[in-house]
Amino acid sequence: MSTEDARPLARTAYGMVEGRTEQRVAVFRGIPYAAPPVGPAAFAAPAPPASWDGVRDAGAFGPTAPKVPYPEPFAALLPDPDVPGDDCLNLNVWTPDPAPGARLPVMVWIHGGALTRGSSACPVYDGAAFARDGVVLVSVNYRLGVLGYGLFPDAPANRGLLDQIAALAWVRDNISAFGGDPERVTVFGESAGAISIGSLLAAPRAAGLFSRAVLQSGAPEVLPRDRVRTVVRRMASLLKVPATARAFAAVDPTVLLAAQAAVLRRSGPLLGGPAFGLVTDPGTLPGDPLDALVAGRASAAVPLLLGWTTEEYRLWLAPTGMQRHLDRLGPLAVALARRRSGKDRAAVRALRAGLPAAGAGDVAGHLLTDLRLRDPLRRLAAAPGRRAPAHLYEFGWRSGIPGLGACHALELGFVFDTLAVPESSWLAGPEAPQALADEMHAAWVAFATHGDPGWDADDPRSRKALHAPYDGAGRPKEFGGPARAADLGAERTGRTTPTRVLP
Repeated sequence: MSTEDARPLARTAYGMVEGRTEQRVAVFRGIPYAAPPVGPAAFAAPAPPASWDGVRDAGAFGPTAPKVPYPEPFAALLPDPDVPGDDCLNLNVWTPDPAPGARLPVMVWIHGGALTRGSSACPVYDGAAFARDGVVLVSVNYRLGVLGYGLFPDAPANRGLLDQIAALAWVRDNISAFGGDPERVTVFGESAGAISIGSLLAAPRAAGLFSRAVLQSGAPEVLPRDRVRTVVRRMASLLKVPATARAFAAVDPTVLLAAQAAVLRRSGPLLGGPAFGLVTDPGTLPGDPLDALVAGRASAAVPLLLGWTTEEYRLWLAPTGMQRHLDRLGPLAVALARRRSGKDRAAVRALRAGLPAAGAGDVAGHLLTDLRLRDPLRRLAAAPGRRAPAHLYEFGWRSGIPGLGACHALELGFVFDTLAVPESSWLAGPEAPQALADEMHAAWVAFATHGDPGWDADDPRSRKALHAPYDGAGRPKEFGGPARAADLGAERTGRTTPTRVLP
């Protein structure tokens, strides 16, 4: 491995793989952790992959799970490569030392995308910086949409979650060959990936497969089974087939995805509607994961790193014009959001006092973000049944793209230290601060290595509080600073410099 031309080798339980050396890091891409989910297996639980003879080339990303592209304008903001092929249950490994016995900490990335889009091939998720800093980074693909989360009478529920568990079992059994320590595995994910980790923390089948967890902009949740069944039934009506896994497996995959896209067109993270999601199920998720975690019935000893961006909602509202529409609705928009969030009028008054320049769209967005993210994550962090520390953060740096602010998914290029990747600028703009990426990436590396993100580590007055479980008091650790009321007012009147970096 002395040159970039070296071809590192590693032996898995299913055969030998040959990777590439890039920037002094060994990279193995497209390694199967389960058999291709095609034909009768499309809606089945994941099965082990077939073994192979000789050396398997692991130089390129493997196929991505079947999905449809993001619609405009989101396609211009969220890169989502599509790699064709059936063998989509695969993973990638970046490691600084592929020698067995190195015993390096391991991080396993579970991507977001509303459980209908996304993949491990996104350039922003490149794991080289983690490997550079002594961590073995694994990223995984899993089944999406109706294939992963459709609810059928003749198929197991939560198949995407079963895929993730199969990938973690592969890590347990094989990561030593890539220099990783199977006893020091941290799972981390964003949005739907964080929601998935909330369920992994509570799923009996995932117990013991990881020792730390990071939830970025996603809280443990399950959807009502009827809400998920509605998607399947509406698809079945469009396809003119029974609402069974057997019937859906016989439909051309392109036609199946088109029906899925049509049914989900009017749904959204804030607006609700029919959706695919995790459900309670005796075989995979016996109860509500948030309730189980708060009560200490699951993963009470797993250290947690939890957080959100200051203006999560702007990714969904600003690009579509919904932000301006809510501003025009004024008090009606705030009243509807207040009712849905369950907040009282005093909470709205306090929010307005803190953001006096905010319009109705921002007030409504904050209320809905409290409902979906901040309130449940704070509840989890301060849960009396927990025995391990929980560290909270808030990402407040505002994007250089006008209107996005400190929106959902903006922190990803900072966590992965991939601001130099062209696709990072799609969401962050051209002048994202590298110093902030250095700080945030280092905290994730420290958490995976030591179980402590290390912020304010040199301040003896705060050290005890940072190590203790979050008790509901005080503010989270701030990355980039919260969005300022003055910036919101300037943005609404058009007097703003979008690429300015907030302190």
